[in-house]
Amino acid sequence: MSAIRLTLPDGSEKQVERGTTVLQVAEQIGKRLAQAAVAGKLDGKLVDLSTPIEQDAQFAVITFDSPEGPDVYWHSAAHVMADAVVRLFPKTKLTIGPPVDEGFYYDFDTDVTFSDDDLARIEEEMGKIIAADAAFERREVSAAEAREAFKDNPYKLEIVDEIEAAGDQKISLYRHGGFVDLCRGPHLPSTGRIKAFKLTSVAGAYWHGDEHNPMLQRIYGTAYPDRKLLDEHMHRIEEAKRRDHRKLGAELDLFSFHQEAGAGLVYYHPKGAMLRQTVLDFSIKEHLKRGYDLVRTPHLIKSDIWYTSGHRQQGYPMYFTEIDGQEYGVKPMNCPGHILIFKTRTRSYRDLPIRYFELGTVYRHERAGVLHGLMRVRGFTQDDAHIFCREDQLEDELTGVIDFAAFMMRTFGFPEYKVYLATRPEKSVGSDAQWELATSKLVEALEANHLPYEEDPGGGAFYGPKIDVKVKDAIGRLWQCPTIQCDFTQPERFDITYVGEDGQPHRPVMVHRVVLAGIERFLGVLIENYAGAFPVWLAPVQVSVLPITDRNLPYAEKVVARLIDDGVRVEIDRFGGTLGNKIRQAQTQKVPFMFVVGDKEEAAEAVAVRSRDKGDLGPMPLDDAVNAVKKLDVPGATG
Repeated sequence: MSAIRLTLPDGSEKQVERGTTVLQVAEQIGKRLAQAAVAGKLDGKLVDLSTPIEQDAQFAVITFDSPEGPDVYWHSAAHVMADAVVRLFPKTKLTIGPPVDEGFYYDFDTDVTFSDDDLARIEEEMGKIIAADAAFERREVSAAEAREAFKDNPYKLEIVDEIEAAGDQKISLYRHGGFVDLCRGPHLPSTGRIKAFKLTSVAGAYWHGDEHNPMLQRIYGTAYPDRKLLDEHMHRIEEAKRRDHRKLGAELDLFSFHQEAGAGLVYYHPKGAMLRQTVLDFSIKEHLKRGYDLVRTPHLIKSDIWYTSGHRQQGYPMYFTEIDGQEYGVKPMNCPGHILIFKTRTRSYRDLPIRYFELGTVYRHERAGVLHGLMRVRGFTQDDAHIFCREDQLEDELTGVIDFAAFMMRTFGFPEYKVYLATRPEKSVGSDAQWELATSKLVEALEANHLPYEEDPGGGAFYGPKIDVKVKDAIGRLWQCPTIQCDFTQPERFDITYVGEDGQPHRPVMVHRVVLAGIERFLGVLIENYAGAFPVWLAPVQVSVLPITDRNLPYAEKVVARLIDDGVRVEIDRFGGTLGNKIRQAQTQKVPFMFVVGDKEEAAEAVAVRSRDKGDLGPMPLDDAVNAVKKLDVPGATG
């Protein structure tokens, strides 16, 4: 056997015999590393630990702590769960079971409605499978062999057809014990490597997220290398439930959805509308400070425009209607409208950059199966802007947007975030040269601003690559918010130009960007980040005035009028009941301040102040109390 050379992540090299497995190399490097290994990486490709190495390669050992490690671990646990389900419920048909954020799920076609007792039984069966420590074994077969193996499962047959249509000649199967599933892998060496796991919930899910397809039962779970990590995860789940924006939206009377009137469409109640307007007003103010011009575009645009942009032929999830015999599209985004405004007059190089900003409401035909509260809706508003600039201005414009996005995230309470470079997807428009240039410009901007980033292969928009910013919330979850896209294709498709210094027409570059996100999504993230207890500047109601008795109502009304005059958002509790009940109600509604007024306060022209977060602050002259609220009514202020 001949030796081959492996290059390790630190740049050092290691020689091993050809045919040595990934796990054997890990053992040579160190016993602890081998024990922690979940998979390997050869020339950037994830592989099983049992994979023999046949040629020189870039080599890495993947552990649970590696970026790719949890997915390998969770995908293996999903197979174990699926095995347990079909053992207990033999008539079940398997569909898919991918890793997801914080764990995994598997979708099952079954007549059984899984209960908490069923989850306990499934967990017990999983324990037996794990104790058996069966090896995960990979086998590659032809499409015909895969169809024979899954001939009684229409879901797996559909997946085989998709794999074959994609041009793959071989299809990989994974077996542990008597269980076999379609899977790309990789997997853990054996079921016994799963040390701590928990099934967390059951939900309904349509096959492929399409409401026209069968409804399946989805079981969610998670798994970790030790019990402590699992316990920490379960604590995060409980905290996430407490912060769920859908639950808080109802409890705090912020918004509602009405299936009978249409799925995925938000109805804002007074408090929710005030929260939304506060965010929008701040966004407009900050855009105007940075040289953006406000524009407004129609909701309906003829389909010809959507063909020019590429949305129509790309199969973008749009709604269409017919008016006077012509097809119109309900806009799913604002960029074509901004381009049309740009085209209304001749532009000079001296005019650039032009920055158009619109709080544009758009509609997308999202499948019913993927709708999720405010996070995934069919109608939403974007803090959307498009910058038209010369190529020599592009780096400065990108830097400006990056700085703007960072400012907005900090102000709204998200000082930590991760940055991703999303590259060309399979379905796209534009030339290779345009994509390469656009991508290189984004990379240059990231590096010039010293922003570390991860690549998201194929995650770009169909017309250009993008920088995606995921903010970290109060319990460590990441949420997609700002996005910055560099586009050389739409200016060409719409044939927009400016007159250069040489008197000739030149093509501008177009930057698409949001510095918050879809407003509905951003509000959902805000609600969950603060668990509904917003800082004073964002709170829909900043002060609740609580008269102790009905005879104190006239003075309470004067206090309310004074607060309104000072621009404070206020409500008054006019209902009868004890003061304790009124305080509890205001506390439940997470109002930052309560001004209690009784006979003593009225006589002294004062209020007794209670803070949502600090409790009883004692009596204060009304002027001082109002100023204390106003001091905190500043964007970004906390306390």
